[in-house]
Amino acid sequence: MTELSPTAGKNSQDIQGDEKLSPRKAPSICSTRYGIAFIVHLCNFITMAQNIIINITMIAMVNSTNHQPSFNDSTEGLPVNSFGDPNNSPKSLPARAPVYDWNPQIQGIIFSAINYGMILTLAPSGYLAGRVGTKRVVGAALLGSSLLVLFIPLAADFGLVFLIATRILQGMSLGLGYGGQFAIWERWSPPHERSRLCGVSISGILLGTCIAILLGGIISQTLGWPFVFYIFGGFGCICFLLWCVLVYDDPVTHPWINITEKEYIISSLAQQVSSTKQPLPIKAMVRSLSIWSMCVCCFSHQWLINIIIIYAPTYISSVFNIDIRNSGFLSALPFIVAWVICLLGSYLADFLLTKNFRLVTVRKIATVLGNLPSSTFLLVLPYVASNYIIAVSLLTLSCGLGMLCQPGVYINALDIAPRHSSFLMGASRAFAQISAVLAPTVSGFLLSQDPEFGWRNVFSLSFVINTLGLIFYLIFGKADVQDWAKERKLTHL
Repeated sequence: MTELSPTAGKNSQDIQGDEKLSPRKAPSICSTRYGIAFIVHLCNFITMAQNIIINITMIAMVNSTNHQPSFNDSTEGLPVNSFGDPNNSPKSLPARAPVYDWNPQIQGIIFSAINYGMILTLAPSGYLAGRVGTKRVVGAALLGSSLLVLFIPLAADFGLVFLIATRILQGMSLGLGYGGQFAIWERWSPPHERSRLCGVSISGILLGTCIAILLGGIISQTLGWPFVFYIFGGFGCICFLLWCVLVYDDPVTHPWINITEKEYIISSLAQQVSSTKQPLPIKAMVRSLSIWSMCVCCFSHQWLINIIIIYAPTYISSVFNIDIRNSGFLSALPFIVAWVICLLGSYLADFLLTKNFRLVTVRKIATVLGNLPSSTFLLVLPYVASNYIIAVSLLTLSCGLGMLCQPGVYINALDIAPRHSSFLMGASRAFAQISAVLAPTVSGFLLSQDPEFGWRNVFSLSFVINTLGLIFYLIFGKADVQDWAKERKLTHL
């Protein structure tokens, strides 16, 4: 590990220009901070897998006693975000795997219940993590989600109300972990490494989706659908133990960190991290256009992502009469591409900072690349109805390129208000999560009102919303520390 010479007395906006050689000297995967990023990656992996496994097992959970043609017929009305695989389902379910009489409407309620729970805790989780520490908040969220996942088969036996209540509580746990995890980077990420560290940690969500899609059906077929919950819930409990042992809120309290790395991190954040807990300047935040631009852009981008994940596969199925969810690999392919692009984009963003690019320029470039191409590919999807390969390729590229926003608008709060970034990142994601409720509702209405041009209207509306949010961010988005976010001797609300 090469010794680093910390830069003192530099403004946070000039770090990328003054420390252009430091990424070459900085420790990589052997450093403690990248070890922390990997543990957060692992936690995101398991929590996201726990989130979507019920989408995969639902087909087996509602299977009738007749496992032949009527089985496939029963899946025609399933919610479009179900990643299950009807054709690869077992001919006869393993013994003691119960089935339930849930119509598509009830299944939709079960799927969406987790989103309501997440909305409730995303914003408070960031503030709470900033106060009591990320280790406690995310640790409690990981353990809570894992225990609730283990309880889901029993809750389903108890009745629909118990299952929906369990899903809501699981969503609250997931929101607590997802919104609270970003507080750790206030004290662990040097400014020129934020994109990489956040990218490595958040990409676990994409990898968790891939593995859940690839393995969920196999486990359900060979062992029975309850074992999908038991396995992923048990693995989450193991991850909780690793989290408790290996993760610390800051370098100062970490017992095994190299002294050189600790001094480097502390000195690089000396101008940004407060030694005392600062009250939230709520009034200033509400009046800040830079914050509103961040929230609006996150909302519009999440609208796009929800349309891609939920409706694009159904569009492919309806146009080409081929359900891409019948192939586990093809279903996971967009998320595999997104995982790779998320990691590469994060490293590219930090690389541009070493080439004297302004921080605000890098954030906006990443945001443009993560929004405009993805929404454009989705817009032209209805016009390539004659070519299946092109349509699937556009779907995969839309999902993959959308992850370039991660080193852009999604970590912008660390730039404009590092002392309050945990709260702002949780709040912006809570605002964006509203799209998970609105996008399917509005799109379903458009499809029902105009069967002929419904898909074109859905994708066009997504393009318009995404573009408007992007323009708003390009005009009002900033990357310098705001005056109200700087430490003051006399604090104000």
